[in-house]
Amino acid sequence: MASNDPGLAPIVDAKRGVVPDDDDDDDVENILQDDRPIAPDQFDPAYETTKKEVWAYYAYYIGDNGLTLFNFAPTAFQNLLSQAAGDSEVLQFAGRDRTINSIVLLANGISFAIQVVIFLVIGSYAGNRGIHLISDSTDAGRLWALETKYSDRIVTGGIWDWFRMVGFIAYQTTLTFWTAAFPTLARNTPGLRASAQAYTSGTISRAHYDHTDMLQRSRLANTAFYIQSLGELIILAAIVGILFAVDVHASEANNNWGLSVLIAFATGVWLLLHYGRVLAAVSCDYADLAAEAEFVVLDRTLAEIVGEGYFLLGDSLNTTVTVIATLQNSIVEYDTLTLTYLLLVGIAAQAVGIYSFWWIQRRFGLGTKAMFTAVMVGIILLYVCL
Repeated sequence: MASNDPGLAPIVDAKRGVVPDDDDDDDVENILQDDRPIAPDQFDPAYETTKKEVWAYYAYYIGDNGLTLFNFAPTAFQNLLSQAAGDSEVLQFAGRDRTINSIVLLANGISFAIQVVIFLVIGSYAGNRGIHLISDSTDAGRLWALETKYSDRIVTGGIWDWFRMVGFIAYQTTLTFWTAAFPTLARNTPGLRASAQAYTSGTISRAHYDHTDMLQRSRLANTAFYIQSLGELIILAAIVGILFAVDVHASEANNNWGLSVLIAFATGVWLLLHYGRVLAAVSCDYADLAAEAEFVVLDRTLAEIVGEGYFLLGDSLNTTVTVIATLQNSIVEYDTLTLTYLLLVGIAAQAVGIYSFWWIQRRFGLGTKAMFTAVMVGIILLYVCL
């Protein structure tokens, strides 16, 4: 099982084996004060990352794919709001009359703000299995409140807005904590342990070790996203069959029910794969890991820059996806089958993109920063071309 130890080695004598001159007090003092680590990561065989554990995390992400709370739940939300508003396209939310799109965007913004506060409180528990269970249970508990035969009452009563926010926060929580596990998984793999031993023995340099560490993290993350994309395509193909069985084009009520059924199906896949991950991780004692962990204190300015940058990128992603989705939903008039076809095309393109970028990174040994820059340039070029 992977250790949550960030990998600081204890302070050791970097000139071990050298016999200093007894008369040279300065040399002795320098040796005693030398705090260079033998290796940047220390390993405990009890927490070694196994293939079973890695594939359990891969499988979990297939379930935690966002089809429920990130894709179809907002569609159902906007669809029901539109039906409740009628021709006026206006409903009361947060004390005043607002358009449907305004309500969706505002609910998304409020959810993101609440999410930030929650992560400030529970963020230090990343890796704790209990937090995963809490967030997954939150999603499961709101499933049938999402859209039932009483959904019209929920929308007109204003309660649905808050259910939507709870669901969005639950999804972001599971995704964030899942992502936080991969550096630890990478740094406890047998391959990286061998690299640490090579670095300790002087066979490779620190730069070589850091590069190996970076590639291992990139391999796990990119493979997870690629496998998740393939799994999501299979889930969407099954959903297409479900929608035909429900006959979503027959009436508005059938389309509403189709959204409910596909959300229930995708959430069932999520929970099934989640418990597979729990079984694979059951051997890890998080209490012991927390007690043994050592921590690195970043320079305050650096920490603020990284934190603010990550926040802005996350907020930009959520806002962009929400705006595009609200426009897309209106254009296709909430046709569940058409939206599923669009997702199939998008996820297929996503799989091709992930594999292509990872192949380039692995082939040329590029760093994470270089790949991040390449992705940003690609997004800008795509925007300009369109």
